[in-house]
Amino acid sequence: MTRDEAIVPKMAELFDPEPERWGLRGDPHVWRALRGHLSRTDVPASVDEAVSLLRVAFSELVGVEPVTNAETSVYREQFAHGGMSSGMVSLDTWRDRLLPLLAERARVLLKP
Repeated sequence: MTRDEAIVPKMAELFDPEPERWGLRGDPHVWRALRGHLSRTDVPASVDEAVSLLRVAFSELVGVEPVTNAETSVYREQFAHGGMSSGMVSLDTWRDRLLPLLAERARVLLKP
């Protein structure tokens, strides 16, 4: 059976389960927004394509490219839901832990 004939998993599958630790209070809201944004998108055929798709979606939702942007964090009102660092998104956490976690999940999902 070829990939075209098989049921192709959706990107949303990469987001379950949620991580136990976050960087800042906005991070879980970004995670959930990404999952929703990509919920009907097929997982691409390669890990590199999946990572590229994640980075583009992150950039669209947060307004900054997560890997090439040198800032450690950004504030986004749409991810502010109360608390001292509400709305703060840790780009360091996304670069160092969360995007690599999603890439590893894509790698496992795409294994033949």
